[in-house]
Amino acid sequence: MRQIPMTLLGAERLREELEYLKNVRRPKIISDIAEARAHGDLKENAEYHAAREQQGFCEGRIQEIEAKLSHAQIIDVTKMANNGRVIFGATVKVMNLDTEEEVVYRIVGDDEADFKQNLISVNSPMARGLIGKEADDVVIVKAPGGDIEFEILSVEYV
Repeated sequence: MRQIPMTLLGAERLREELEYLKNVRRPKIISDIAEARAHGDLKENAEYHAAREQQGFCEGRIQEIEAKLSHAQIIDVTKMANNGRVIFGATVKVMNLDTEEEVVYRIVGDDEADFKQNLISVNSPMARGLIGKEADDVVIVKAPGGDIEFEILSVEYV
């Protein structure tokens, strides 16, 4: 299986979630199953079936996180020499040339992307348009709604 690029922060968040699922959520679900089982007949015991369903979701998420972490290529951009180019993990300040709106994006792995927090996937049209460019470059991003021109104002490796 191919390696998945991931920032140091993204890997840390996954490790925290994994620890929570294994050490807090899993024991709680096991306790809920034992309590529901004590109520008797399992065929019509909704609490038991709900707890078993939650156990399945929890175990599935644990396996998913472990697989992602085992295939992760963790990239720490703070240890790279800042040559001014936009790369994976870089924080980029851009200005939309049509609206003159300034936005700061951080280019992250697919699993870390969260547009509400301005974390964009390295595979997104925006990131693909920015990768390899430098401050003061003007880029045209091919978005579903049409082409958008951006000027790169700054590139940071934080």
